[in-house]
Amino acid sequence: MKHLNEDQLILHYYGEAPDPAAIESHLFSCADCRAGFEGLRRVLAAANALQVPERRESYGSEVWQRLRPRLSERRRWDWKPTFHVSRWAWASLITAMLVAAFFLGRFWPRAEIPVAKLPPGQVRERILLASVADHLESSQRVLMEVVNASGNGSVDISQQQASAEDLVAANRLYRQSAERAGEAGMEGVLEELERILLEIAHSSSQLTSGELNEIRRRIDTQGILFKVRVIGDRVRERQKAAARELARRNL
Repeated sequence: MKHLNEDQLILHYYGEAPDPAAIESHLFSCADCRAGFEGLRRVLAAANALQVPERRESYGSEVWQRLRPRLSERRRWDWKPTFHVSRWAWASLITAMLVAAFFLGRFWPRAEIPVAKLPPGQVRERILLASVADHLESSQRVLMEVVNASGNGSVDISQQQASAEDLVAANRLYRQSAERAGEAGMEGVLEELERILLEIAHSSSQLTSGELNEIRRRIDTQGILFKVRVIGDRVRERQKAAARELARRNL
């Protein structure tokens, strides 16, 4: 399968890709596309969390001021850089694409269509659910990469370590939010996930087969992959329910 283009990744992000299984399989085996998809997740998550101000005559310039700090100075993009370079090049490309999309569609001044407004609490819940679902999918992918890692003598997990370090901080915030919301089941799974992510992040980047097998054993014994998948499915269902409720209000 060829490298995925930005349109395919965006459709996959929103669950509208025609063949999601093939895309998931390609992301699992292709470091460049996987890095690009992670960059896309972060940028779209940040964009979706932006507060939309009242539309004034200066609205376009205000949106530009909000998004400009996120733009990378890199203007060119190549499919064949190393993993670390392609990661930032992807972020730059997706950010530029988002700016164009915002001005042409979502943020471009247009006639207002009356819609039902959700209470602030429900808006916050929808944003949190979307963020947690993406976080769980990213965590699941990192754990699967570690479980399926192979090599002669030692195994390089430096890429998985970098991802785990990013995920640990976010996981801690989501776990604390779940605790405050009284979501004991989600809090427990996030706590177990955090311990595994910390172990991966703080282990050696070059693991012996014995060290790797020990991490695999703990992941398998705790059933953390299964738990993360189940919680992730439940979060997605709550997302869909919230979307249906919003659609019902707009009827």
